[in-house]
Amino acid sequence: MIFLTGDIHGNPTQIQLFLEKVKLTEKDTIVLLGDVGANYYGNKKDNFLKNILSNYPPTFLCIHGNHEMRPEKIAGYKPKLWNGGRVLVSDDYPNILFAEDGEVYDLEGYKALAIGGAYSVDKFYRLERGFGWWADEQPSEQTKRKVEDVIAKGGIDIILSHTCPYKYRPTEMFIPGLDQSTVDESTELWLDKIEEAVDYKDWYCGHWHTDKHIDKMHFLFRTFEMLKEVKCDE
Repeated sequence: MIFLTGDIHGNPTQIQLFLEKVKLTEKDTIVLLGDVGANYYGNKKDNFLKNILSNYPPTFLCIHGNHEMRPEKIAGYKPKLWNGGRVLVSDDYPNILFAEDGEVYDLEGYKALAIGGAYSVDKFYRLERGFGWWADEQPSEQTKRKVEDVIAKGGIDIILSHTCPYKYRPTEMFIPGLDQSTVDESTELWLDKIEEAVDYKDWYCGHWHTDKHIDKMHFLFRTFEMLKEVKCDE
């Protein structure tokens, strides 16, 4: 089985509560749609979350968020082929996988494309206070070209992203008082073009800290969805 949920920001509680109710095995996968918090510090502080997740049997596939480092910038991660696509993994935590943007994974017969990253609306707040912020939080131009090349070949069933296409932004989740003209929405605008170019079955994203469906767009934060239960009819 494959389950999906949203941002946990280094707090394993919702994963633990879910796994107390649903007994998964090493054959199962939980997709975390960014801002996992397992690579926030880039040092041993991150091991708190990793140690907890590694004690559970399922595989955790982590999409890149905007509140975390890219694992390729951290010592100890190695590339590995998993379900047809490249992931990054540490030998110490073999069941915690980090998707590479633009890679396609076979999830129970579905071809799932990973597109991580987003802009941090709290960028300047974090910089002023010395909190973690990384300039490569959004997809690079090279990554965008890779994604565009992949979708040109067709055959994509599912998209796993951190943020959503511009047209689907849940505006009710905008931070009150924040001047939206200061927000870099280039990733969302680009995802609009991707959304229009792909005949997908379902699209799952996190980032917005809400649980809702709009058309075939699934926003996940606190809830878990099982892939087989929410797939679209052929």
